[in-house]
Amino acid sequence: MTSPHWPLAGLRLRTPRLELRWPSLEDLDELVALAAAGVHDPQVQPFSAAWTDVAAAELPARSLRFFWSQWAAWEPDNWELSFAVVHQGDIVGVQALKAADFAILREVHTGSWIGHRYQGRGIGTEMRAAVLSLAFDDLHAEYARSTAHSDNAASLGVSRKLGYVDDGIEHFVVRGQAINAQRLLLDRATWQARRPLRVRVSGLEPCLPWFGLDPAPLAAAHAPATR
Repeated sequence: MTSPHWPLAGLRLRTPRLELRWPSLEDLDELVALAAAGVHDPQVQPFSAAWTDVAAAELPARSLRFFWSQWAAWEPDNWELSFAVVHQGDIVGVQALKAADFAILREVHTGSWIGHRYQGRGIGTEMRAAVLSLAFDDLHAEYARSTAHSDNAASLGVSRKLGYVDDGIEHFVVRGQAINAQRLLLDRATWQARRPLRVRVSGLEPCLPWFGLDPAPLAAAHAPATR
């Protein structure tokens, strides 16, 4: 169900295998259960914000509060969109896209996680490509950024496959230890040259002001040329 007062709930991205959508309450229940069942090897913490380092019984409620806090904090000049990712009817993970002052900077950041039992199937690449298509092809971003711990081969592999290049190193403290993280950058020209898939987007137009964008120039940019 969508609302004219919250059009983001009607936004959908569809790829050959996946649907990415604003999570319903039922989706959130499935997502937090999936997270509690395991996202990574517990001996390794791949996230700079170690949100999985809590007791399994506590993780669902904490995760729900996180999603709701994103919704409550949404502003057109500072937003974070966390899609529920659906594969063959199952909720398999989360793909996030966020930006600050997007209308001016035209830059997005991505982040994601996948339930442990769904990893290794190429889903991570396809869901990242879906939000990159939204960013570059529909919202007219100029840059996309990602960050991964230097030993996170899976995340780095997705970035390399999609054309990101190294963009410096960051340092974090995770579990009391210093961690090196690789920054990565993808620009619009590279995306357009490599675009790995086409994404069907529905429900976007009423959402554009929520991304800080004026619908009129974007509609003109997508209109067919006339002579």
